[in-house]
Amino acid sequence: MRKNAGRIAVAAGLMAVLAACANDPAAEGSAPPRAASATPGSGAVGETPSPVSSEVPGGVPDGVPDLQAGREVASGIEVPWGLAFLPDGDALVAERDSGRVLQVPGRGGRPREVYRVPGVAASGEGGLLGLAVSPGYARNRYVYAYLTTSSDNRIVRFRLGDATPQVLFDGIARASFHDGGRIAFGPDGMLYAGTGDAGQRDSSQDPRLPNGKILRLTPDGRPAPGNPVPGSPVYSLGHRNVQGLAWDERGRLFATEFGQNALDEVNLIEPGHNYGWPEVEGKGDTHGGKFTNPLVTWPTSEASPSGAAIAGNTLYVAALRGERLWTVPLRDGRTGEPRAELLGRYGRLRTVAVAPDGALWLTTSNTDGRGDVREGDDRILRYPARAETE
Repeated sequence: MRKNAGRIAVAAGLMAVLAACANDPAAEGSAPPRAASATPGSGAVGETPSPVSSEVPGGVPDGVPDLQAGREVASGIEVPWGLAFLPDGDALVAERDSGRVLQVPGRGGRPREVYRVPGVAASGEGGLLGLAVSPGYARNRYVYAYLTTSSDNRIVRFRLGDATPQVLFDGIARASFHDGGRIAFGPDGMLYAGTGDAGQRDSSQDPRLPNGKILRLTPDGRPAPGNPVPGSPVYSLGHRNVQGLAWDERGRLFATEFGQNALDEVNLIEPGHNYGWPEVEGKGDTHGGKFTNPLVTWPTSEASPSGAAIAGNTLYVAALRGERLWTVPLRDGRTGEPRAELLGRYGRLRTVAVAPDGALWLTTSNTDGRGDVREGDDRILRYPARAETE
């Protein structure tokens, strides 16, 4: 495989074999993780970066989802994880363990398999994770995926008819826990990826390693221009396990992060900032400004926050262990008092996303081995924008 000159430099032997992460209540819930493997980080592999597409959306929908008017649009899905929308409003959904990509009609209907990502090695929290649709999909037909293989976590892209995906960025250490996995295109047309520490806590503070970071890449998988360190894909560091990425109308990035024993987080992500893990969990000593404190924290029993989405002036956070949808008011980059919605109604909630028509989509995660399976699980729910219901 051709190696990119802008890849993260990694000395041989820097990454040790993972120690078991015993009794970690915030590892997507409360079940003890299984033993994990580790691999050295590598980096980006790609072609000449594409210019920023004029098709990149400039903000977030203004509508307010009606959380009293939800309806089921699909059911019987096995561990849904990634969720991304095609330009026509249909959704692509990733099944974590099977590696299947399903297409769900925008107004609901029977899901159908449209692709199966080869090389997925599902174990614990790993598997086929985040999905993203190219901002220029109408032109290039690219779908992006973050997946766990037998050796690493990596980002690939493919067209739905391709036999073999193109590897864009590989060498993110894998484990049976803390694999991160959320990918999303920002308003700048760049691809962002949240990674986990894979149980190797010190990697989050090592700028040479891709784990425990938010990465910012070109659509071809190279370190994006304008990153804090030229030639490095690292956008921010000091993270434990990032699974939610969302931008407000002014292009500010918010991310959700799993804590360990005490506090889960929502962070306002600034380029080059260090968010403290493993030195700090939740709000704490910034060590003279070296670390950036979160905007919001919750006890791990009330959250285990995975997906995040912003509609209008509200951040929506899907909670696994907390079995609720958190709504967080936003104003000029600051947060108001969070409110819990749908408490216990559907069990574990994995992914929340805003559709092109402003509707809020929500996936459950009760078949992931840590939830109480209910009839019809796992399911996808759709909450229309209020204007749609008037």
